[in-house]
Amino acid sequence: MKGKGLTLVYTGDGKGKTTAALGLALRAVGRGMRVLILQYIKSPERTYGEQIALEKLGVEILQLGIGFTWTKTPAEHRDALKRAWQLTKEKVMAGQYDLVVLDEIHSALAIRQFPIDDVLPLEEVIALIQKRPSHMHLVLTGRNAHPQICEVADLVSEVMVRKHYYDRGIPAVRGIEF
Repeated sequence: MKGKGLTLVYTGDGKGKTTAALGLALRAVGRGMRVLILQYIKSPERTYGEQIALEKLGVEILQLGIGFTWTKTPAEHRDALKRAWQLTKEKVMAGQYDLVVLDEIHSALAIRQFPIDDVLPLEEVIALIQKRPSHMHLVLTGRNAHPQICEVADLVSEVMVRKHYYDRGIPAVRGIEF
């Protein structure tokens, strides 16, 4: 690969942040790049459409979470976040990937129901962005991207919602949300 890796942030309240990151991953795989996707909220206890498709393409995709904050105890979430962050640091700094997606990391960093600063420190996330292997592209997704992460990013795209079928009572749709 030629050039310096970029940091791309997809944030906002609209649908499509993870979808945009997965589109980049697909494009990168098509260009022969090595891709890793780490999902911070999704649980390995479930199966996701993107997981099925990307594994067929040989992309490493790991679900490191245990679901949304209301589904488990704070201690369980803290433990999952701690393990996810440790694995993220190891995988990124090993330098074997060209593109790494940290899916829903912004949402994880924005948790306020219980303390997370000691298991997923914002300062360490920023340091990882700045000190990662120079060729590596990082993509960070999720609502409420921290302003300090936006400051060090090369691209920040905000996805806005104008209309959503959830508002009409339509639940998550197989093949669209999962």
